[in-house]
Amino acid sequence: MDATKASSLKPVIRLAVMSEEANSNSQFGRGVANLCLGVRELGSLNAAAKDMKMAYSKAWRIIKETEAALGMQLLDRDGAHGSTLTEEGSKLLDAYLKIDAKLQRTAEAEFAKLFK
Repeated sequence: MDATKASSLKPVIRLAVMSEEANSNSQFGRGVANLCLGVRELGSLNAAAKDMKMAYSKAWRIIKETEAALGMQLLDRDGAHGSTLTEEGSKLLDAYLKIDAKLQRTAEAEFAKLFK
């Protein structure tokens, strides 16, 4: 492949966090991170789900399965008043976003070096 064709390509990194002790395939990955980010920015899981064009019931199931698999609560729910990230959930989201961005930058730089 020549450098011209390669310039339109971009590596995509998919980071996931999981518990070594979990008996589940549920992980904290991009989808869960986006839901949590939506809760942080929009103030509720319902609003985050709608923003992602996802049914609230599916978002709720994903969060519950992930919380069970990780052994930690990600969201504090306040009924009609919405949801907020727990302290643990907020730390996990921040760590995920930081590592994901760093890995993506590194992958893009390494990819570009290969096609100079």
